Amino acid sequence: MEAKKLRNIYICFPEGKHKVLTMSYDDGREEDRRLIALFNRYGIKGTFHVNSGITGDNRIPLSEYRTLYEGHEVSCHTYTHPTIARCPLEQVAEQIIEDRRELERAVGYPVRGMSYPNGSYSKEIMDLLPALGIRYSRIVGNSEHFAMPENYLEWKATCHHNHNLLRLGEEFINLYKTQYLYMMYVWGHSYEFTQMNNWSVMEDFCKLVGQREDIWYATNIQIVDYMDAADRLQFTISGDLVYNPSFQSVWISVDNQIIEIKGGQTVSLF
Repeated sequence: MEAKKLRNIYICFPEGKHKVLTMSYDDGREEDRRLIALFNRYGIKGTFHVNSGITGDNRIPLSEYRTLYEGHEVSCHTYTHPTIARCPLEQVAEQIIEDRRELERAVGYPVRGMSYPNGSYSKEIMDLLPALGIRYSRIVGNSEHFAMPENYLEWKATCHHNHNLLRLGEEFINLYKTQYLYMMYVWGHSYEFTQMNNWSVMEDFCKLVGQREDIWYATNIQIVDYMDAADRLQFTISGDLVYNPSFQSVWISVDNQIIEIKGGQTVSLF
């Protein structure tokens, strides 16, 4: 009997891409204006984790969030930026809920992401976040790799922008094995460019990685939502049909053929 040939079916990023770049910046300082202008010039998407309870101190006013951060993502960073692993869980919950409430009023959409203030978190805090409507949260540190995260509530970036950014950027754009999904995730604080007088590092990076046909440029929550939709795809045992119960499209590769599975559709893979 002839052996059955199994098909190679892979989840892809939008339009069949296998690489994604996302940027993550904290505290909402005035330097975000220059950083956003740079991202917009090169088609790069950023997530900006901000504290709605802190005003002054070179911070962007809440009244400007909707227009300044348009096309990017505003994300929670707690209301007043405490070191939350030292706080009672009730206070942690209030810090996050109040930050979400004010940010949502400012931007006009659900705020579902976060980065831990001062890099402070615990297992108990991670366990609490889903009940507070938080889908992901970034930790500090540098993984120096391009793998997808195992736990979005303990999401470590590839690198801080002061940590081998251009070298890692070169590695990222040269990745070519389409059987993998690659993610480059850069984090930091925009005011650090002023402190270190190194805006040229980010400018060079954006020139290097921006506006490339093989990279998906996404915010943190866009990545999470897309991968959630991909996880909900329903395949037949024979691999001849797939149903997408989500609203958004998901792309797959079937024996190297890229196929878009639109929301609500069942698609034949023959």
